Amino acid sequence: MFRIMNNSQTLTTVTLCSNRSNYEASSLFLQHIWDFILSHQDIIRSPFYPVLYSFTVYLAFCIPYLILDAVAPVFPALKRCQVQPRGARPTLAMVMHCLAHTVYSHLVFIFPVTVAYWYWRPVNLPRVAPELHRLVLDVVACLLLFDFQYFVWHVLHHKIPWLYKTFHKMHHKYTSTFALATQYSSAWEMMSLGFFAGVSPIVLGCHPMTEMAFFVVNIYLSVEDHCGYDFPWSTHRLIPFGLCGGPGHHDMHHEKFVSNYAPYFTHWDKLFNTLAQKSVTKETSKDT
Repeated sequence: MFRIMNNSQTLTTVTLCSNRSNYEASSLFLQHIWDFILSHQDIIRSPFYPVLYSFTVYLAFCIPYLILDAVAPVFPALKRCQVQPRGARPTLAMVMHCLAHTVYSHLVFIFPVTVAYWYWRPVNLPRVAPELHRLVLDVVACLLLFDFQYFVWHVLHHKIPWLYKTFHKMHHKYTSTFALATQYSSAWEMMSLGFFAGVSPIVLGCHPMTEMAFFVVNIYLSVEDHCGYDFPWSTHRLIPFGLCGGPGHHDMHHEKFVSNYAPYFTHWDKLFNTLAQKSVTKETSKDT
């Protein structure tokens, strides 16, 4: 009996040591990444960094989908993954128009705001990286907070006709979405969403590395929502229980205008009975 207990205790000790070793390895990995980031802190502390970071990450996520749009006519199998297989795909003129608008918005509106933010809140870069579990939990918390803020903003800008026509209708120009249509919106909408994204990590007291990770995930999810493709590896298919909406969820909003107001998650639309599925018969919207 003593030998059995001794073996059990040994196995438990080995398991705990193994888990601790894995945890320390993940923390060390994050620290190596953070040390590399700190080695370029002169760039990060620059007032130009936020707008360049945002624009570069955005384009990096858009380009693969734009390539798919270009080759889709040559590879008919891609149509099986398109949210609207019979919908109009983006032309070169549409792509260039949206790209020019994004560049203009970043230069004229986003850049001055980020410089003011940089002046108001100097960059603070601690030497120690966040723990992995804390980084993951904080990114999820930021996404949930951003999702709530945008849901409220979005509902108001659809329910109040003046707000919709003045500030939000521009984003609904394309009922068949594509990647670069993600940021095709008015200056007020761009700055509102930028404010929600910027304030969420501050409210939650996130580490700067977590803030960077949140921005990347947030931009990716917004591009994925508008990309026009629903792949087996799309985020909403990887996360169970229908917690995330995905490209089809948001594409339905661009078709119907009166449902699916939350950008990423589905709980607010379920709670307020504004959730619509692709199988639902199209309704005529008065918003247009």
